[in-house]
Amino acid sequence: MRKTILAVLLLLACGAARADDAATHPAYWGSPSVDGGKCCATLAEVRENIDRIDHAIIALMAERGQYVAEAARFKPDSAAVSAPARVDAIIAKVRADAEAQGLDPIVAERTYRAMVAAFEDYERAEWARRQEAAPAK
Repeated sequence: MRKTILAVLLLLACGAARADDAATHPAYWGSPSVDGGKCCATLAEVRENIDRIDHAIIALMAERGQYVAEAARFKPDSAAVSAPARVDAIIAKVRADAEAQGLDPIVAERTYRAMVAAFEDYERAEWARRQEAAPAK
């Protein structure tokens, strides 16, 4: 039993070491292309930048969420939250913006469709919460 535990620990340590090696190992092909070729020499550098960008995206999503909650005030009922024509307009703008900025429009569209669906659920919940909290007329 003790030998088995030691073997498992050794395998886990080797796996962790390989993961660390992958983060610092040089690229298998090509040369840096981001930021005019200044980034990225290692996978760790790539990951640091992705984490930085993810943090900024979350901050923007939080701000978007505040406006989504605000939009609920203008809806007569929770069914009015869904606005397919508005979603289509958003997607058309997003695809055009993505193409102009060098992002695959399919990636932008799929990401936005998922985000809009999640925010619609959030807005419906916010609408219901605010209705319950509103003073009786």
